[in-house]
Formats: sequence, C-alpha cells, structure tokens
Amino acid sequence: MDLQLKGKLALVTGSTAGIGLAIATTLAREGAQVIVNGRSKASVDDVVASLKSQTAGEILGFAGDLSVASAAEQLVREYPAVQILVNNLGIFEPKPFEEISDGDWLTFFEVNVLSGIRLAKLVLPSMKRANWGRIIFISSESAVQIPSEMIHYGVTKTAQLAVSRGLAEALAGTAITVNSILPGPTKSRGVVDFVDSLAKANGTSFADFEKQFFEKVRPSSLIKRFADPSEVASLVAYVASPLASATIGAALRVDGGVIRSAF
Repeated sequence: MDLQLKGKLALVTGSTAGIGLAIATTLAREGAQVIVNGRSKASVDDVVASLKSQTAGEILGFAGDLSVASAAEQLVREYPAVQILVNNLGIFEPKPFEEISDGDWLTFFEVNVLSGIRLAKLVLPSMKRANWGRIIFISSESAVQIPSEMIHYGVTKTAQLAVSRGLAEALAGTAITVNSILPGPTKSRGVVDFVDSLAKANGTSFADFEKQFFEKVRPSSLIKRFADPSEVASLVAYVASPLASATIGAALRVDGGVIRSAF
C-alpha cells in the first residue's frame, strides 16, 4: 500500500530511540522528510546518519528539549512548514502517590502535555494555510487504565486525549486531522532499561520477567508480550497519511488488547 507520504515534512519529537525512532524510521521508509529530535546533538546526529543509510527519505535533525518553549519556537523557525506533527516526547517514572511532589506533577505536565500543545499551536498556522495537516499525540493505554504505580503519568496521558479530541473539534471542516495513539506495554528504551534492572535485581532474565509481568501485572493482555515499537509505528504512519482523512478525533489503541473493552 502506498501511504502517499513522499515529500511530506514530518516532525517526530523524542525520536532518537524507542517508539519515536520506530515512527521516524517508518515514515522515512515511506518517503517522508523526517525531522529527528532529541536533547543530545550527538544522539540526533547518529540517528540522522543511520536513517540516511537505511532509507530514501530526506532526514533532518533538531537537537533541543522540546518541553521548553524557546526550543519549540526555534525548531519551528528552522522548519516552518511541518505537515505532520507526532508528539511522542514523554517521560514516565513509577512512584507511590504520596511521594509525587508538586514539582513532579508540574514536570510531567510540562513534558507530556504542554510540549505537544505548544508545538500544535506553532505548526497550525502553516497547516491552516495549506488546509492540510496531521497532529498525532502518542498517549498510552494508561490514559484509560490509570496505573496505581504512576498516577501522575496516567493523568498526563488522559490529558493528551482531551487535548486531541478538543483540537479535532476546533478544526472541524478542515483537512487537518488530530488523533491520539494508545500503545500498550511496549519495548521502548525506557521500558527495556527498567525491566532489565528489575530482572537483574530479582535474578531473572528479561524473558522470565516478561512472562511474569503479563501473568500478574497486565493479565488482560491478549498478545502476552511487550509490543515491538515498529508495531506502534505502523499505525502512526497510516494515521499520518492522506489515506486516513476520515480518521479524526479518535483515540486509537495499539495496546495488545490490554484494555478490556470492545470499543
């Protein structure tokens, strides 16, 4: 299937590893121009070079913390005609509710929610002039099933759904779509590092921990494993494409069936 993404300019925030890197790679393989983003210039340069060797798409880079307003403004000055915005930047941290400080709450909101809101505001004028665009928030199944071990994370993921749907309503009648993607437990770099540390602490392997995790912590999973980031990226690429013109205001699950709901 031709997703008709050739030449489209896409920004994927937090795209030097994990789900973000998988999305950037998939879009580039479909012929999109992709802006890779990370906080470290070295990591951005490494990914840009790697993707250039793997794909035919034009690969660009921007090193900067896009949870900071000045960095977001600088990016849009350098790339004023972003057509596809994938708000993937995000953080998570298991922490008991009583230990989550006001500062933690504000940091999580700034990174996971406000960064995407700012970028959407900055790219919308160009999208409106062209009457075409795609804004995608990478949320989580934790937006629906708030994890008791990191309530602050779950709250920010729910907030992304609200922003996504509200912005889609505000853009009714245009050819600009706004949607959210809800991955389930996925082998992102952060998850792999976290699971590896827990597995080593318990004297088990990653595979053993994975099996126990889906037996005890996420027993509702239907695939009984962590998803690969590429499985999330495939859905994102379709939603980013012109073919998905009637998909708007939606919260689309790629959660391995973790959410026990038919709709």
